Amino acid sequence: VHEAAYAYAVFRFIYQFSGTVGPAFARIANVLQDSAEVSSQELYEVRSRLKRPPFSEETIGDAVAKHPDIVRKLYKEFQELHHPTIYKANDNQLTPFNPAAPVAADIERLDDPDRVRIFGMFREFNQYVEKTNFWKENKLSLAFRLNPSFLPDSDYPEKPHAVIFAVGNGLYGFHTRFSEVARGGIRVVWSNSQQAYLQNRQRAFDECYNLSRTQHNKNKDIPEGGAKGVILLPQTSGIAEAAALTPVAFKKYVDGLLDLLLHDDRIVDRLGHPEALFLGPDEHTGTGGLMDWAANHARHRGAWFWKGFTTGKAPNMGGIPHDIFGMTTTSVEGFINGILHKLGRKEDEVTKFMTGGPDGDLGSNGILMSKTKTVGIVDGSGVLYDPNGLDRPELERLAHKRFEDGPDQTCAMLFDASKLSPGGFKVSIHDKDVTLPDGTYVPSGRTLRDEFHLTSTLRADLFNPCGGRPESINALNVHRMFDNEDIEKGHPRFQYVVEGANVFITDDARRVLEKRGVILFKDASANKGGVTSSSFEVLAALTMTDEEFDQHMRCPLKENGAIDLDRAPQFYKTYVEQVKHKIEENASLEF
Repeated sequence: VHEAAYAYAVFRFIYQFSGTVGPAFARIANVLQDSAEVSSQELYEVRSRLKRPPFSEETIGDAVAKHPDIVRKLYKEFQELHHPTIYKANDNQLTPFNPAAPVAADIERLDDPDRVRIFGMFREFNQYVEKTNFWKENKLSLAFRLNPSFLPDSDYPEKPHAVIFAVGNGLYGFHTRFSEVARGGIRVVWSNSQQAYLQNRQRAFDECYNLSRTQHNKNKDIPEGGAKGVILLPQTSGIAEAAALTPVAFKKYVDGLLDLLLHDDRIVDRLGHPEALFLGPDEHTGTGGLMDWAANHARHRGAWFWKGFTTGKAPNMGGIPHDIFGMTTTSVEGFINGILHKLGRKEDEVTKFMTGGPDGDLGSNGILMSKTKTVGIVDGSGVLYDPNGLDRPELERLAHKRFEDGPDQTCAMLFDASKLSPGGFKVSIHDKDVTLPDGTYVPSGRTLRDEFHLTSTLRADLFNPCGGRPESINALNVHRMFDNEDIEKGHPRFQYVVEGANVFITDDARRVLEKRGVILFKDASANKGGVTSSSFEVLAALTMTDEEFDQHMRCPLKENGAIDLDRAPQFYKTYVEQVKHKIEENASLEF
């Protein structure tokens, strides 16, 4: 059983890490990296797209099946390096990795060069594992802390501080961080088709690496470096199945992380010093109480850092939720107000179009905190538009509904249509064969939702993406952001763009917009309020004793189970206001 589990884990490792773009791309990248026309992010995206795993799962599996004798020898080497019983028998002395071990000669004698490479990667895995819960009796997943030195420079020019690889029944994931003390969100990736699953599986680590690297750059104003976790679910039949599997996979993953962070006699520590991780909510992990569960589970397992293990917790857990207090929107609005103040514009006279609606954090808070005249909103439910400005009280009603009834109880399509002007409309993603007030025929509401920000008739002073898919505006469609497809002759349909949503606009598209006079602030600058808030949440958690934390940071509950912020501790109220002030100050300074 242990040999099979070992072979399966390394099988997954090889599939993820055997691909490379090779040294030729590294030379090209060295030439281009100092160019003002090419960003490091774009180089990484090109690198990721060019890289393909040279070995299919069938090729790796066939090599393992045809050479069980070599697999047994490799497993024995893994045991000698990481088994706690062998470690204790050696008077707690670590067994050094031997590059010239007999199994190396066995591998070199194989006739198939692919199999030589495959089994060579088995040895790389054995060498670079620094901690594993493999021999722990009660575990929910297999977890391996890897020394990142195994990552090729040509593929990963910036080495992360640490890589954790987790695998188990119903999950396959990574955690990457770029400094000893780092924090970042954990996302669960859903795949509702075979094509999506194959693509997500192939790019799982690259997605984790890229997100953590981006987060590291974003965290320049706080003590923590950047980190990110990615959990890939198996292919599912739909959203309902994926949603049901998410908490199970998340809990197995988190339990595996804690195995590596906490002392255990069944784990050989080749790292040599203790570690702590700080996690936050991300895609599909920000609801359902998962952040609360992770903190409580860390406490149950005796982790000294349990109070700060996760951010985004509920206020009764001492958390400072970004959505309730509008932390991310505070920084976004700081950049919007900075633009308007510098240009002498009155906020209530400025028209705004936004993606992301009243059901989202940024969308709902953007409605409540902004005084601009919103002419259009696109969210998951459809398109809402009024050239004369959408009725503000009605928008605020929908935004408040998110906090009173929950995110799933509000959306743009619940807007009262009687409050639209003659030129206004709302089109659901489920609508077909719709004719808009200007006579435009819309065959599919879903297509209109996906492309409305590119519609030639849509105009506003400000475009504020607060939701939507990454790279929605890119080199292939940026010409549609102008009133003429010939960009040099056309005029931008938006004068200002402030990105609340992550990576909504690619760097090459951004340069096109800026060259034509659009004032644009990127996500990495504009939406850092949540990052700052989470940092202060961790600070309070780690500096207070459990008793002080209970007294000063935990908010009481009402009889119906809702958070009673009116009776929150005075320290908590003051602290939240100070955090918001710091976010405003940082946004002003960066602007």
